[in-house]
Amino acid sequence: MTAPHRLRLPPEPPPPLTGHLPFADVPGARDPIEVTSRWLTRGGRPWFPVSGEFHFTRCPAGEWEEELLKMKAGGVTVVAAYVIWIHHEETEGDLRFDGDRDLRRFAELCARHGLDLIPRIGPWVHAEVRGGGLPDWVLARTDAPRTDDPAYLAPVRRWYAALAEQLRGLDRGHGGPVVAVQIENELYDRPGHLLTLKRTAQEAGLAAPLWTSTAWGGVQLPKDELLPLYGGYPDAFWTEADGGWPDTCRKHFFFTHQRDDEGIGADLRPTTVRGGDPEALAERFPWATCELGGGMAVAYHRRPRVDAADIGALGLTKIGCGSVWQGYYMFHGGTNPRGRTTFLQESHATGQPNDLPLLTYDFQAPLGEYGQYRPSYDELRLQHLMLADFGQRIAPMRSVLPERLPTGQDDRETLRWAVRGDGRSGFLFVNNHQPHEPLPDHTDVSFTVDFPDAPPLTLPATPVTVRRGAYFCWPLRLDLGGLRLEWATAQVVCVLDGADGGAADGGDADAGRPVLVLAAIDGITPELALDARSVKAVRVPSGDLTTVGDRLLVTGLRPGTDALVEVDTADGRRVDLLVLDAAAARTAYRGPAWGADRLVLCDGGVVFDTHRDEVRVHSRSSEPSFAVLPAPPAAPVAAAGTVKETADGVFARYTPVAAAEGPGGADRVGRTLPVALVRAPGEAPPTATGVLGRAGAPADGHYDTVAAEYHVPVPDDLPPGSLLRVHWTGDTGRAYVGDRLVADQFYSGRVWELAVDRLRTEGDPGTEGLRLKILPLPAGAPVHIPDRTDDAPLPARIDRVEWLTVHTLLFRAS
Repeated sequence: MTAPHRLRLPPEPPPPLTGHLPFADVPGARDPIEVTSRWLTRGGRPWFPVSGEFHFTRCPAGEWEEELLKMKAGGVTVVAAYVIWIHHEETEGDLRFDGDRDLRRFAELCARHGLDLIPRIGPWVHAEVRGGGLPDWVLARTDAPRTDDPAYLAPVRRWYAALAEQLRGLDRGHGGPVVAVQIENELYDRPGHLLTLKRTAQEAGLAAPLWTSTAWGGVQLPKDELLPLYGGYPDAFWTEADGGWPDTCRKHFFFTHQRDDEGIGADLRPTTVRGGDPEALAERFPWATCELGGGMAVAYHRRPRVDAADIGALGLTKIGCGSVWQGYYMFHGGTNPRGRTTFLQESHATGQPNDLPLLTYDFQAPLGEYGQYRPSYDELRLQHLMLADFGQRIAPMRSVLPERLPTGQDDRETLRWAVRGDGRSGFLFVNNHQPHEPLPDHTDVSFTVDFPDAPPLTLPATPVTVRRGAYFCWPLRLDLGGLRLEWATAQVVCVLDGADGGAADGGDADAGRPVLVLAAIDGITPELALDARSVKAVRVPSGDLTTVGDRLLVTGLRPGTDALVEVDTADGRRVDLLVLDAAAARTAYRGPAWGADRLVLCDGGVVFDTHRDEVRVHSRSSEPSFAVLPAPPAAPVAAAGTVKETADGVFARYTPVAAAEGPGGADRVGRTLPVALVRAPGEAPPTATGVLGRAGAPADGHYDTVAAEYHVPVPDDLPPGSLLRVHWTGDTGRAYVGDRLVADQFYSGRVWELAVDRLRTEGDPGTEGLRLKILPLPAGAPVHIPDRTDDAPLPARIDRVEWLTVHTLLFRAS
C-alpha cells in the first residue's frame, strides 16, 4: 500500500468580518442578505447562491418561462442577465422594452418562479456584442467612452433611468427578485468611473442589497463599493489560433487559492497592467464567481470545443478551491437579435478583436440556443443538488490544500485534491480531469485528513483507483438525523425529508425519516463508514457489514435504485442512505411534485411548475419512463393517455401509455430528410486578415459565388419541438428560409442543430424548404478547429440531415 495523501485542517479561524461593507438589504427584509469577509448570508444563515447567465433578448419571449423553469430545475437559484443597450436603443430615442426586449416581464417571470435576478446593466457589457453593447450613436458622441466624459455620462444617465423605470417595484423593498446589480464589465483600471456609475444608477432609482463588479485582470475597484466577482473558463476563443490550450484556462483544473484569472478579456487590455490589490480584496470579500465557463463561444479564428466533463470538473474544482457563489456564463445559449440596419455581433468590422457568427450565441451551454439539454446540464445539476442541501455547511468551511502539491501547471502526475472543512467535518474534493491532456489513473489511493478537534481520518478502508477523468466530492464526518457518517466513497446528492424508503407499495410505518442520497463514482465501489456509537442497527441490501474499531463498514454495495442502507440510530431515530449508480444519479431532479418534495429520475428534462401544479417532462420519447421517491399516494395523471406504475427498487416508476404523439407520430423520430445539392462548391476563398492579424470571417458575397448550396424540404407535419440536425463539414454555414437568413454556424466538429419552431416564425420552410450554404476552408487557413491536422482543407459538404422531436408531457396529481 502506498502512503496516503495527507492534509492537515488548521484550527477554526476567527469569525469573519461583518458590517465592514456598505451593502445593506431593505429594512425589515424577512431574509436579509449580508456579506461577511468569507461568505454571504441570507436570513442570518450562510447562503451559497448558484447563478446562471441567460440573455432574454437572445431568446423569444414566448419561451422564457419554460427556459427559466429548466434553469431552476438545474439548480440555478439566481438568474444573471446582461441588459444590452444596443438591443434596446439601436437608434437614439427609439428605446424599446417590448416583445423579446421586455425586461420587466422577464423580471416578473423570475419572481413568479422564485428565482432571484441580477441585471448586469453595463453600459458596456461586452457579451460578444457590437460595440460591447454601446450603441453606435453613443460611440459617435464621445472620444472617451467608459470614462466620466460628460458627453458619455449624459446618455448613460438616461439609459439607467430607463432601466430603473422598467424595474420599478421589483426591488427587494417591494418583494421583488433583484438581489444585485452589476456595474459595467471587465473595466480593470478606472475605479473612479465605476463609482460614478454606481452613484448614477442609485440616483436613477436602481436598488439592490449587493452591487457587483467583475474582478479579473488585476482589477482596481473603488474601495468596498463593489463586490468583486471572479471567473474561469475551460477554454477560450479570444486567444490566438496557434496558441494551444491557454495556461490561464489550464490552471482552473487545479486546486488553488488564486482567485484572479488574468486571461479573461486579455485581448481587450494590456496584461502587464496590475494596479489592484488581490490580497486586500481576499481579506475583505468572499470568493464569489459570476463567469465560470458553462461552455464557450466560437470565433472565426479559434473555435474551441468544450465537453461536459470540462464544465463539470471546473465547477466542482472551484467549490473545492473555496468558492461560495457558483456563477456560470452562459447557462443558457441564445440567438442574436437582428439590428434594424445591421447585425449586432462582435466583429472586426467594428474594430473588435474577434469575428463572431452573425446570429448564433449557443455558447455550447448546458441549455443550448434552442433550449436543448446538454450533458453538461446533468453534470452541473448533480453538484447543485448537493449545494441546495449542504451549501449552508460548505460556505463557511475553509479550503485547505494537501501537503504534496503539484509542482506546476505541467504536473500531470500528482493527484489533485483539497478539503473544505470546519475543524470537525468536511468535504473531500478530487479532480482527475482536464481538457486536451488526459490525466493518468491513480492506483492504491487513500487519504489522511488531520482534524484539529477530532481524531484523524484515513479513508477509505480499502484503497481505490481514481480513474482518468474522474472528479468527485466525498463527505467527511457528516452528521445527519442522529447518524454520523464518517465517510462515504460516493458523492453527496441531497437529503429527502419524509421519504418512506419503502417502494411503490405505499411505504411503511417509518415514513418521514430522512434519506441521504449519494452517487457512486465510476470505478470506485461504494464504501460507507458509520460511527458505531451513533448506530443501533443497520440493514444492508447487498455487500458486507463489518465492525472495525468504533466504525461499521458497509462494503461491496451494488449501487442502484435498490441500494438502500437502513440505519436505526442510537437515539431512536431512523436514517437511510441510498447509493445510486453514477449514470442514474445524472438523471436525478429534485423539486415540488404532486404535493411533496420528491426525487425524480428521468433521462429527459424535468420542470416543476408549482403555479400550474404540474410536472412537465421533456423527452425524445413520447412515452418517457421516470422514477419517483417518495412515491405519491396515487400515480400522477398524464394530460393525455394513461400512466402505468411499477416498482423500481425503492422508487415507483411511471410510464405513460398511448401519450399524444402529435402530428408525424413518434415512430418517425430520428428519420433523415432528403438533401439536394443545388450548387457545387467553388474554390475556397483566401482567408482574410482583420484586427490583431487574426483571420476574419468570409465576406457575404462568397455565399452566393463559392458556397455549396443544398436544399432541404421541411415537412409541414413535423411536430412542435422538432430539431433538425445537420451533419456537415466545411468552414462556415448559413441557413435561409427563402432569402431570409435564419441561422449560421462556424464549423468546430459539432453537429449543427436548428429548431423547426424558430424556422416557422421566420417564414414557411414547409413551402420553400431550407437553403443551406456551406463554404469550404482552404488549406493553411490560420484557424483553430479541434481535430483538424496539418492545416488541412475542409470540403464544403453535408452528409445528412436528420430530425428528432423533443416531446413535452404534462403530469398532475391524481
